[in-house]
Amino acid sequence: MHEITFSTDDKPKLLSQLTALLAEIGLDIQEAHVFSTADGYSLDVFVVEGWPYEETEKLKATLGKQVLMIECFQRQARSDQQSESSAEKPDQAEVKCEPDQLTIPNDGMDVWEIDPKHLNYGTQVASGSYSELFKGVYCSQEVAIKVLKPEHLSSDLQREFAQEVYIMRKVRHKNVVQFMGACTKPPRLCIVTEFMSGGSVYDYLHKQKGCFKFPTLLRVAIDVSKGMNYLHQHNILHRDLKGANLLMDENGVVKVADFGVARVKAQSGVMTAETGTYRWMAPEVIEHKPYDHKADVFSFGVVLWELLTGKLPYEYLTPLQAAIGVVQKGLRPTIPKNTHPKFVELLARSWQQDPALRPDFSEIINILQQLAKEVGGDGEERRRDKSGGFLSVLRRGHH
Repeated sequence: MHEITFSTDDKPKLLSQLTALLAEIGLDIQEAHVFSTADGYSLDVFVVEGWPYEETEKLKATLGKQVLMIECFQRQARSDQQSESSAEKPDQAEVKCEPDQLTIPNDGMDVWEIDPKHLNYGTQVASGSYSELFKGVYCSQEVAIKVLKPEHLSSDLQREFAQEVYIMRKVRHKNVVQFMGACTKPPRLCIVTEFMSGGSVYDYLHKQKGCFKFPTLLRVAIDVSKGMNYLHQHNILHRDLKGANLLMDENGVVKVADFGVARVKAQSGVMTAETGTYRWMAPEVIEHKPYDHKADVFSFGVVLWELLTGKLPYEYLTPLQAAIGVVQKGLRPTIPKNTHPKFVELLARSWQQDPALRPDFSEIINILQQLAKEVGGDGEERRRDKSGGFLSVLRRGHH
C-alpha cells in the first residue's frame, strides 16, 4: 500500500476530482480522509493499492503528470464551453463573476433580486462546508435562507451559486421547492426559498427514526416523481437526488430541493462532469462517462430503497467502497423480502447498469399511481388532514 497526501486550496468537489485522478492510473482506494481549515486549505489523504511498493518515486512523478493533464483538460473544457455558450446558447450564456456583483442571465422573468435589509434571520437550521441554512422571514412570510460562507467565496463557488439561482428562477411546480429570490452582491450571497416545516426525508428517516407505511411511501414517491418529471421536461438535471434533498411541508407534500449542482442539459443531451453523492450516484457518473437524465432515475431508485428501508444505502461500506462496488461489481442495495413484486421490479429497472433500460419519470409516475390504487389510498386521506395529521401519523410509525 501507499499513502498519498494532496495539499491544496480547498474547493467544491475536490474529493471527487482527486478520486477520479487516482482511478485514472489504476489505483484502488482503500481509505480516504479529508481535512479542511477555516482559511480555505485542504489536505486529502488516500491509502491506495495497485502500485509496486518499491516504485514510490515513479508513482509521485505519474501523479504529477496526471494533475497537469487534468488541469490542462479542464482549462480547455472551460474554454470550449464558453465558446459554445456564446455562439450557440445565448439564453444560457456563461455566468460572469465580478468582484462587486454577479451577472446572471436575464430571460425576462419577474424581478427576483432581494434587498438584504428586508430579510430577517432567525435560527440556524444547518451548516455545511460552504454554506449555512437559516429560518427567516421575508415580507411577513416564513422562508429558508441559504447563505454562502464569505471565507469560501471563490470564483468557482460564485459560478455555482449563480447557476443555482439561474435554474431556480425557471422552475414553478408544487413538488419543487419554491424560489423566492436571491441576494447576488458579495460578500452576502444568499438564496431565499419557501420554508419547509416538515424537514427533510433523510432527517425523518435517520434522525427521528421514522418510517413510511407502504401507501404513504407511494404518495411520497409520486410527489418526487412529479417534481423530477417537471425538471426533466424543462431539460434540467438535478444530479444529486437523495433523501436529504427531499423536503416536506406542513401538509406532508414532498418537494425536490437543493439545486446547487443542477444543470441545464447540453444540446447533445449528454454530460460528462462528475457530481452528486456516491451512495446515490449512477455508475456512468462515477466512471466519468457521458450521461443524461437517466442518471437521476438511478438515484431515484436508491431513494425508493431509502424510503422502503429507512436505512443508509451501503451503510456497511465507505462512500468510495460503495462507488467501486456499484461500478465494478454491479452492487445494489438489498431489497427486503416480502416487498411488493411490482415495487421490486421498479427498483430493479430504475438502477439498471445500462441507462437506456431505465424508465423515464413519466412512466414511473404511471407505475406508482397504479400501484397506489392496488395497495389502497389511505396515504391520500392522511394528506387531506389539514391539522397536521399526515406528519403526526408518520412520527407514530416507529413506535
